[in-house]
Amino acid sequence: MSFSAKCKNELARKVPEKECCRLAELSALIRMDGTIKLEAGQKISLWIDTENAAVARKTIKLIKNLFDIDTQTLVRRRQRLRKNNVYRVEVAHQPGLMRMLQQTGTDWIMGRGMEQWEGKHLDKLCCQKAYLRGAFLAAGSVNDPQAGSYHLEIVSHDHGQLNLLRRMINRFKLEPRLTNRKDGEMLYLKGAEKIIGFLSLVGAHSALLNFENIRIYKDIRNNVNRLVNCDSANLNKSVNAAARQIEAIQLIAAETGLDKLSPALRDIAYMRMENPDVSLKELGEMMDPPLGKSAVNHRIRRIEQAAAKYKR
Repeated sequence: MSFSAKCKNELARKVPEKECCRLAELSALIRMDGTIKLEAGQKISLWIDTENAAVARKTIKLIKNLFDIDTQTLVRRRQRLRKNNVYRVEVAHQPGLMRMLQQTGTDWIMGRGMEQWEGKHLDKLCCQKAYLRGAFLAAGSVNDPQAGSYHLEIVSHDHGQLNLLRRMINRFKLEPRLTNRKDGEMLYLKGAEKIIGFLSLVGAHSALLNFENIRIYKDIRNNVNRLVNCDSANLNKSVNAAARQIEAIQLIAAETGLDKLSPALRDIAYMRMENPDVSLKELGEMMDPPLGKSAVNHRIRRIEQAAAKYKR
């Protein structure tokens, strides 16, 4: 099961205590996933499609709890792409359906505006969080934190709805972005801190902890890899430098002999030949009297300059 599905399953089990929050969450589910059909004789019906069984169960529970009207669930299997199940919650024309659409602010298809409903029902922070939770359950997804990038998105064809969600999320200082894509528009968050903030405000606490644990593990692993790579690079640099120094000493020995060097250079040359794998600092500590790293480096450079005259 994907991280996104686990996150939705957790949120689907969370039923708000306050009726106003249950109403806000159901409104988002209907607006983002619902289709209202107007039939002959002013008959209306509603269906809500979702790929997550837990989301379908929660939708049914909210409808029954708030309005006590009947629903029917159909399951069909996609024949293309992922070939997964799609769960359809159907509400046939019946007494109470129009009242549900009016109270959830989703009766806009009948010519009524949404602004008045939003001002009345989405003014409280708890209801805004519930609405965002419903929107994510209906049309959202979040990347597995094990993947390369941190990304959470909500997709819709309804530009006005995504703008509403963006305004809500901005109230919590998360600053989502809106962009076009082939199957509609996408409201998205990038970065671990913003995604953690969103998961927290919609109540996905277990998913949040899992996300944090994975992120911390990745950060530690990346830091260790950086240190190992840095150590490896430094080791390679030291090995290459030592090999170059020994080559210079051997060239002088072959051309004129090391006795032609000054005592200071000769001593450091012999010490390097005897200890090819130590650092300049360690080489200086072996001398009698001991030398600092800069003094050793200066003498080694003079040896390399002397050897350069014999290179062909």
